[in-house]
Amino acid sequence: MSRDKKTPGIGRREMLLASAALLAFSKLGGLSSPAQATPADVAEAVKKLAGNAAVKPGKVTLDLPEIAENGATVPLKVSVESPMSDKDHVKAIHIFAEGNPRPTVLSVKIGPRAGKAEFSIRIRLAQTQNVQAVAVMNDGQAFGAKKEVKVTAGGC
Repeated sequence: MSRDKKTPGIGRREMLLASAALLAFSKLGGLSSPAQATPADVAEAVKKLAGNAAVKPGKVTLDLPEIAENGATVPLKVSVESPMSDKDHVKAIHIFAEGNPRPTVLSVKIGPRAGKAEFSIRIRLAQTQNVQAVAVMNDGQAFGAKKEVKVTAGGC
């Protein structure tokens, strides 16, 4: 079967070559699933964003559902106990997830004029994993909370 050179489209030979190239690309890892952050990746990201401060428990309340039926839209609320004064306030709140492609989900910088150190958002979670919130205070201290969320359908 000959093809007219004026007819647009792809011929059998071009299709076979493209299929072979795609197969070779996928075998070399080009179409692999995205890497997932590990607890070590999260620990490294926490250290980078919180400085050398050891993350202490307390002050941070992390509100997440125990089971997320849809990982594409998981409600998250975080609040930090702080007077939010010039002398004592939260500088930043960071959210981390152990099973997502990247360990840092969100970083929010705030200051004493915010009034409250609290926010709500929806995040994506690829699978069942631990989610961690770390608050960095103006004096360099870091406080955190961690919660496991069971995801029935991934969102990343």
